[in-house]
Amino acid sequence: MSTNGKPVSVDFYFDFLCPWAFRASEWIRDVREQLGPDHLEINWRYFPLEQVNSEEGPEWKLWEQPDEHTSRGLEMFRAALAAWQQDQGEKFDDFHRLVFRARHGEYTVDGERPSIHQIAEGLGFDMERFHKDMEDRTLLSRIGEDYEFGREQLGVFGVPTLVFEDDRAAYIKLLPQPGKDEAVKVWDEVATVIADRPLIREIKRPTPPNS
Repeated sequence: MSTNGKPVSVDFYFDFLCPWAFRASEWIRDVREQLGPDHLEINWRYFPLEQVNSEEGPEWKLWEQPDEHTSRGLEMFRAALAAWQQDQGEKFDDFHRLVFRARHGEYTVDGERPSIHQIAEGLGFDMERFHKDMEDRTLLSRIGEDYEFGREQLGVFGVPTLVFEDDRAAYIKLLPQPGKDEAVKVWDEVATVIADRPLIREIKRPTPPNS
């Protein structure tokens, strides 16, 4: 991938519910760890699959539903927004990663999946402020902004989707997740195709019936 020596900034559209987004988030974090944050910046963009898959019509917005609305993923988004209000750096990133890991069975406390509140408390967040910010409905507009920009301006349809400069984007699935020894090599290959090969519109592997 050609960067002209500049740091690479990538928007990562995600939903905590999605196992593909979880695998890709672990991989891209491994890449950032090896390249260094001065060489790779990850911007997490909210993209609720409940909105994508809703049968309520285009006027229905997940982020506008009342607090009593039953949702599989909105609480995790609200927790991430609350964490961001306190810290936009390493602590937020740790929280974001542990919520993903807890959701997908990769992080437990005393053998049990921790709640988002336990995760926040364990990382040292101000819990009074955390709970207050989780209840602040004005923060939910961020979800709508990310979703609608991704959907309407970029054509994002699922997660994980990576977006590079000039809005060059692609939805990807990784199976298995690249190991640490391959993380950067896979990154270079994927980033080159997305950012430097816009003429490649789609590559999709057929899945054998018994796979």
